[in-house]
Amino acid sequence: MLKTEYSKLERAIDEITEVAEGFGLDFYPMRYEICPTDIIYTFGAYGMPTRFSHWSFGKQFHKMKLQEELGLSKIYELVINSNPCYAFLLNSNSLIQNKLIVAHVLGHSDFFKNNLRYHKTGEDMVESMAATADRIQAYEKQYGKKEVEAFLDAVLAINEHIDPSLLRTEGETDESPEPVFQPRQRIENDYDDLFGIDPNEDPVKEEAVSRYKKIPEMPEKDLLLFIEGHSRELEDWQRDILTMMREEMKYFWPQLETKIMNEGWASYWHSRILRELDLSSDETVEFAKLHSGVTAPSSTSINPYRLGIKIFEDIEQRYNHPTEEMKQRGVKPGSGRDKLFEVREIESDISFIRNYLTKEIVEEEDLYLFQKQGREYKVVEKDWTEVRDQLIAMRVNGGFPYITVEDGDYLRNGELYLLHHYEGVELDLNYLEKTMPYIYQLWGRTIHMETIVDDRITVFSCEGEKVKKRYI
Repeated sequence: MLKTEYSKLERAIDEITEVAEGFGLDFYPMRYEICPTDIIYTFGAYGMPTRFSHWSFGKQFHKMKLQEELGLSKIYELVINSNPCYAFLLNSNSLIQNKLIVAHVLGHSDFFKNNLRYHKTGEDMVESMAATADRIQAYEKQYGKKEVEAFLDAVLAINEHIDPSLLRTEGETDESPEPVFQPRQRIENDYDDLFGIDPNEDPVKEEAVSRYKKIPEMPEKDLLLFIEGHSRELEDWQRDILTMMREEMKYFWPQLETKIMNEGWASYWHSRILRELDLSSDETVEFAKLHSGVTAPSSTSINPYRLGIKIFEDIEQRYNHPTEEMKQRGVKPGSGRDKLFEVREIESDISFIRNYLTKEIVEEEDLYLFQKQGREYKVVEKDWTEVRDQLIAMRVNGGFPYITVEDGDYLRNGELYLLHHYEGVELDLNYLEKTMPYIYQLWGRTIHMETIVDDRITVFSCEGEKVKKRYI
């Protein structure tokens, strides 16, 4: 990029920032970097510019780069949720592309700073992940790269299974609770001396059963935290890595919960902001092409940019021009923009879709449910409530299976019993059978996973590399 182009971009950034602030956007201080293609795709594969090294990130890089070379997809920018907020722009972008991208990332930064789901994410995560990378590198030197990489393979296989609840007390199960043994109590009465004379009664066995405290007492969703606190096999350095990986996943989790909202919000604002700029006719045409490309519908999946912006635009229109019923609920005409900022602050994708996806949007966007029947895919449902409910189900738990620890001492043998909360979608059995040995590696003893397969309760068990199943 030539010096004159840098100067034009700097002036554009100042103008766009001023317009965004005039609209009421409240974002972190911004830092912009111009990067070549390989750097942008490296950051995209790793998720952060300072993350630890792992072969899976390299695999993701080559996949993304191949898609770019084949013209299937292209990364124009990467924005980091931090304070200050870092935005990395592709050095081959045209000026109008960068104008759109700057407006887009300001929308992201406003969302990061103000949405409730992000309030517990570390604003210094760039530095924190750099420190994590240094510690992992030190462990590789001490214990060997293969040993550390094998452990990371196991952790990353279940990295999404944490508890990101806003209401959770931090460190709630950090300490490994010991079984609590209490004296067996009986009601004292006139016949108290008769207890224990049954020749078939085993007082020692009954005493042990009554004194045993189940671990965990209640089902535990945070699999990483439970293994960190209760595994009998982990060494100190492994617990340290497990802790760091969990902290990183907690940082990424809000982005999984708000994908549609976040992209829709950024798209809404890049559209609004660029309308305020004095664009040339060529820039106007290019902007229209870029925006339509970003928000184009997909025939096989949901485009989060499109669905998000459609819902936000509908909210603004309905609250600017409320119906009589809405007026009776206290909605004032012209309150659309205020409502947008309220929704941006308190909702996640699940509540966003549940509360604001309307019948009109579903019909206008021609959304439907389809499934494979034989060799063909066929439309099976077009009712808007069914479509809405399916979209919500897809966003539950970030789109990952909901699994809880039911027993950390199953059969009184230290075995781990997990339960998949079946909601109509079966687990990918091939993925399950490849993942369970990793959980076994972390836990050190037999692993059990209860789920539903073909409408039957099924338990998969793993001890080492082999996975067996049985029906209940």
